[in-house]
Amino acid sequence: MIILFNNLKEKDKSIAIERLISGSTPSQDFFYMILLSILTATFGLLINNSAVIIGSMLIAPILYPILSLSLGIVMSDAKLISRAFYTVIKSMTLGIIISAVTTLLFSSHFSGFNTEIISRTQATLPYLGVAIAAGLAGSFALVKPKLNENLPGIAISVALIPPLAVVGIGVAKFSWTIVSGSLLLFLVNAIGVVFASMITFSMMNFYVKKSEAHKTVQKEDMKEERVREKAEKEIQKEEEK
Repeated sequence: MIILFNNLKEKDKSIAIERLISGSTPSQDFFYMILLSILTATFGLLINNSAVIIGSMLIAPILYPILSLSLGIVMSDAKLISRAFYTVIKSMTLGIIISAVTTLLFSSHFSGFNTEIISRTQATLPYLGVAIAAGLAGSFALVKPKLNENLPGIAISVALIPPLAVVGIGVAKFSWTIVSGSLLLFLVNAIGVVFASMITFSMMNFYVKKSEAHKTVQKEDMKEERVREKAEKEIQKEEEK
């Protein structure tokens, strides 16, 4: 087991850090994908279609900031922790609002709390087990180039987006039982992933890459700042016309 975690190339660790931090940058692209995944999940839940719900998990990028949060904790990097936490909280808020609004707009297609919705309100111990297993798998696959293609499947197994969509549905229908149950399930899943990936990153000795991670965060944030400045200038030009 020790050999499994120690037999890693430093280059692969560096690539994993860059991919993780880049993938969890709170950019317009990131939140656009969150919006689409929540919309897909909400429609899937309203029509009680599991295939559509699975599809929503495939396009959701929320696993990246959660893994990034774990990495920040392992590295004791306050900047990385706050950055990842901000992205997760904003994703949750956006997801719940979009789901609630969508449910209200398509209330004619709501025929009650079906099995797909109810199943996302039961935060049982096996769900925590799934989240821990998915967290171990996700953090390990992230560092192994040959296993990167398994990440979408891991995202499906941990199911972070559907519970958020159910929270929004519960809010729209004023059902606090649904809201509390689904929110608890999301938190259980997220905490399980964070805990498990912390173990993996610790065993892989990611702490020594703290300075590298810090530089990557600065680079990504500067890149995002340039994008915002460019967008603001374009808006000003349009207003001046």
